[in-house]
Amino acid sequence: MAEDFDPNASLFGGDEPEVSPEEAHLNYLFGKNPNRTSALSDLFRDDMMAAIDEDELPEEAKRQLIFKMTANSVLDMVMECLPADTAEEVAACFDSYIGMCMVNKKFQVDLFGELRKAMMAVEREDGESDDEFDRRLESMEEAWWGIPQPLLNKRTPDDAIREEINRYGLND
Repeated sequence: MAEDFDPNASLFGGDEPEVSPEEAHLNYLFGKNPNRTSALSDLFRDDMMAAIDEDELPEEAKRQLIFKMTANSVLDMVMECLPADTAEEVAACFDSYIGMCMVNKKFQVDLFGELRKAMMAVEREDGESDDEFDRRLESMEEAWWGIPQPLLNKRTPDDAIREEINRYGLND
């Protein structure tokens, strides 16, 4: 795949379409992931596969090991490239996001979707300014994570996430 990349290809294609800063940001973060995946494959796939092939493991164990080795390598790279003052915060946010995704999977819910539904049900009060309404929405959003939810067997989203984080040893 690396040999297919032509850094000068855009020079001959005319002007690139104008994109908003948000679109450019999302493209940089997510749109380039297929390219990053190809680069990571070129970086460590052959060595990883050689190491796996040396072991006398059942196929399922090999597949699981390949996934874990890949994920671990990517996480190591991400954490190593972050500035020291933000690496711990990024790790904590990532752990919380993993916990939330595990809750979503376990309870077959979408916590952000449920929060969005609750927020959409809030109506502006008569005479309420935009700032007051925004503050009330922010306050409601913060409080929502601590309210027991029927979809979580009466657990609060925060408690359910904390349980998953603890289950995987990702707590502080």
